Amino acid sequence: MTNTNLYLPFEVDFKELAQFPKTIRKNNFFELIYIVDGTGIQVINNNTFQYRKGNMFLVTPQDVHSFEIITPTKFFFLRFNEYYIKASSQNGQSEAVLRMEYILQNASHRPGCILKNQIDKPLIASLIDNIIGELSNQQIYHQKIIEQIVNTIITIVARNIALKLPKNIKEKTGEMVLEILHYIQENIYNPKELKSEKISDHFNITLNYLGKYFKKQTGETLQEYIANYKLRLIEARLLNSDMRINEIADELNFSDESHLNKVFKKHKGMNPSEFRKRYS
Repeated sequence: MTNTNLYLPFEVDFKELAQFPKTIRKNNFFELIYIVDGTGIQVINNNTFQYRKGNMFLVTPQDVHSFEIITPTKFFFLRFNEYYIKASSQNGQSEAVLRMEYILQNASHRPGCILKNQIDKPLIASLIDNIIGELSNQQIYHQKIIEQIVNTIITIVARNIALKLPKNIKEKTGEMVLEILHYIQENIYNPKELKSEKISDHFNITLNYLGKYFKKQTGETLQEYIANYKLRLIEARLLNSDMRINEIADELNFSDESHLNKVFKKHKGMNPSEFRKRYS
């Protein structure tokens, strides 16, 4: 297995390959891989997905991945790290961190295309085509233009990850459950807004219907989903920040560090400090 490093804030690359390098890779950065054309199989963390034109994959740090090419494939690679996201944010640090947080949460994603929002697929295709054109023509300011397009692509990816579906939900599911998921993600730091009564009022549906509908669509109760979502946030902070346990507990509205430890150990079989030491 090969560990690869990124020495610039971001890199873009375009390759047409008949055979993907056989070395299994593990990056210390984030990598977006877009299939411009071709077919094959994505292999990530021992899971597989049959790829085709228009698919986009997110490979996060620590993911082990490779591709098995069936027909010659044109790959577009965009590699970046969290420092690039924070430095390039146009709307303040808090939004940049939130965007990055969405990306980090995808560390446990299933294999497959991350573009869940149908209207974003042609937009991504057009943006990548423009980058390829800028790389080819090398006209004045082309690097600055590419940087602006990269910012847009990452923002669109963040939007799609924000709509990341629980494993039991289907992509063809109705819009309302996606809106509820997005509402929960937006209000995860404000427990008062996550009470079932508040959510039912916000979406103008009865409390009884909300519970049954959410469970049917996602396979989880509202409270189970919220609890699991918080656990993913805790994991992201443990693995990708130097925040102390009491700081994480305070941010996510646990009563204290002991409460967070108890909840985390119940679900993960170890306390947060052990988890950080083992997997960082």
